[in-house]
Amino acid sequence: MIKGRHLIEPMDFTIEELEEIFEVADDIIKNPEKYTDICKGKILATLFYEPSTRTRLSFESAMLRLGGNIIGFSDANSSSVSKGESIADTIRTVSCYADIAAIRHPKEGAPKVASFYSNIPVINAGDGGHQHPTQTLTDLLTIRTIKGSCNNLTIGLCGDLRFGRTVHSLIKAMSRYENIKFILISPNELKIPEYIKSEVLRKNNIEFEEVESLEDSINKLDILYMTRVQKERFFNEEDYVRLKDSYILDSEKMAKAKDDMIVLHPLPRVNEISYEIDNDPRAYYFKQAKLGMYVRMALMVKLLGVC
Repeated sequence: MIKGRHLIEPMDFTIEELEEIFEVADDIIKNPEKYTDICKGKILATLFYEPSTRTRLSFESAMLRLGGNIIGFSDANSSSVSKGESIADTIRTVSCYADIAAIRHPKEGAPKVASFYSNIPVINAGDGGHQHPTQTLTDLLTIRTIKGSCNNLTIGLCGDLRFGRTVHSLIKAMSRYENIKFILISPNELKIPEYIKSEVLRKNNIEFEEVESLEDSINKLDILYMTRVQKERFFNEEDYVRLKDSYILDSEKMAKAKDDMIVLHPLPRVNEISYEIDNDPRAYYFKQAKLGMYVRMALMVKLLGVC
């Protein structure tokens, strides 16, 4: 049973429980009128300690479309955090006012800490370079919708694999599906962390290879998951400038890809996907963003127990 639980990382739910959420998302897409008042009287608190456009607006539009309301902040400096309040005290207080909370925080583990003190379901909306489980739900729903299944796929993860929390979450989640292979495409400085390789990939006997060339790998892929090099995760400007243009997906590279390969991106995009790709039928990143709203709607109705 999902009602009343927290979502801190993708592995918090079984594949069967994820499938329950995806089935509700499918129904919301087909029959939106059934859900317009299902969360009437419910309040979502969005506690965003670092900037966000898509994730915060996706959560807020999801709750509004379900007939609920929203409270919260989009900048830690506009909250009592600026006065030194702990996340434990913040969530204790917010639990008095809201029915469910989505938390984004720059420190790894902060939403998990909040969940220990919360009387309401806590959803991790991204914690530093660690996890981003609702983006992972979005990715899985997108793959499932387009490919019909999350099994038997070769997935290329390209760009910032060191700091990319969406990448770490997706690898963990996909590790439970059948016949999955990863091609990890990054410069040496942005390679996937060793703990992901040892604790997830090798531990689960998942085939993977690490390469530096996107051009030489793209023809093998069923899914290409592009990521930006994240300026906010770097400690010095010089390293960021040197690495930020490591990979740019353009028409020349896409010409080498399979006709049914799909391109995903958690967004925001900087310049790692050329704008000319937006019109390619294999580009799914904006449809992916829309599916993110539907999967968050489904997640919240399940956690609140109204469906």
